Amino acid sequence: MAVVIAAAVLVVGALVAGALWYAGWPGLRRDSTVTAGTLFDLLKLVFSVVAGVGGVAALVVAYRRQRVAEHANELAEFAHGLAHAADLRAEAAEGRAKIETDRNGIRLFNERFAKASEQLGSDKAAVRLAGAYAMAGLADDWRDGRQTCIDVLCAYLRMPPPEPPSEAPTEADDKASVAAAESARIVREEREVRHTVIRLIGRHLRLSEGDAASWRGFDFDFTGAVLDGGDLSAATFSGGRVSFIGTTFTDGRVSFDGATFSGGHVLFEGATFSGGQVSFLGATFSGGQVSFLGATFSGGEVFFHRATFSGGKVFFLGATFSGGEMPFHRATFSDGEVIFAGATFSGARLSFEGATFSGGEVPFVGATFTGGQVSFRRATFSGGKVPFQGATFSGGRVRFLKATFSGGEVSFIGATFKGGDVSFEGAQLDVPPKFGQWPDGRPPDGLHLPTC
Repeated sequence: MAVVIAAAVLVVGALVAGALWYAGWPGLRRDSTVTAGTLFDLLKLVFSVVAGVGGVAALVVAYRRQRVAEHANELAEFAHGLAHAADLRAEAAEGRAKIETDRNGIRLFNERFAKASEQLGSDKAAVRLAGAYAMAGLADDWRDGRQTCIDVLCAYLRMPPPEPPSEAPTEADDKASVAAAESARIVREEREVRHTVIRLIGRHLRLSEGDAASWRGFDFDFTGAVLDGGDLSAATFSGGRVSFIGTTFTDGRVSFDGATFSGGHVLFEGATFSGGQVSFLGATFSGGQVSFLGATFSGGEVFFHRATFSGGKVFFLGATFSGGEMPFHRATFSDGEVIFAGATFSGARLSFEGATFSGGEVPFVGATFTGGQVSFRRATFSGGKVPFQGATFSGGRVRFLKATFSGGEVSFIGATFKGGDVSFEGAQLDVPPKFGQWPDGRPPDGLHLPTC
């Protein structure tokens, strides 16, 4: 500022000197008295000079302020650029760290997977048992590899179990006795491992859908497995594909008690039920499909006690019932379909005792009855349809004893009667068919009987 003011004074002085020089350096005459006008002119001159110097100073200050502001903006932009570059470097470092972490995580998961698989392949049952738990734990932690872990557990169940000793050795043969005992021990231990795998699957299917460890919606492949027990009670099948195709149920109890089938496909197609129990006690079928297409029921029991069918479809198309029992006692049919079309009944006992039919459809269209028994004792028909259209009766029994018909439809139109007996309200059906007299001279509404 001092330099600027000095420069301004010098400029003004130079301009005054120049003006005087140009005027020829006129003499200054000093009056004896200074008048007010002269004093006023001198003051105006002084104020003009001071104002000019102040204006110059103000311009300089404004200029410097502008330069400082521009410089500050440049510094701010430079700092922003540095910060952005630092952010980019941080993001790059974070990305590299994440990639490295993911690699380490995948490496760790792969190591755990290899270890669990190795344990499942051990010849010691305790090690295999630990491997099953390790594989299930890995499935919980490794979302991207969960289906692979589930596939390994299912594959373990698909492998053939060891055969139990066929005959008990004589007491005199000590070596044979020891070998038989060892073989029986191996069978028991392997049975425990296999049941544990099924329990682990059932435990994860009981978890709510929002649980991070839930296995709902994934695929389970038990195709061709031999099952002699297992607990899948209260499991929820809400998606995915669960395959028991070609599975053999030979012994023990496989429980689906209280299970919920609300979506997806559960397939028992071509399965063989030759012993033991498969229980759907209190199960709920509200969606999806459960298929027993072409299944063979030659022994054991398949329970549907108090099951609820409110949607979806359960197929027994072309199934063969040659032995065992399948009770639907006190089951409720309010919607959906349970289809026995084309099934063959040659020896089993199928019972709907106390069942309630208020909707939906349970068709036996084209079924063949050569033996066994199908009972609707004390069943209540208030809606829905149970058609036997085109069915063939050449043996066995179909009973509607003490059933209540207040609605719905039970139809025998097109059915063929060659033998067996079909009883309604205590009336016996002989061959050729003869139906008892109904109270009002005709069957209940919705019940269609073939012409005698």
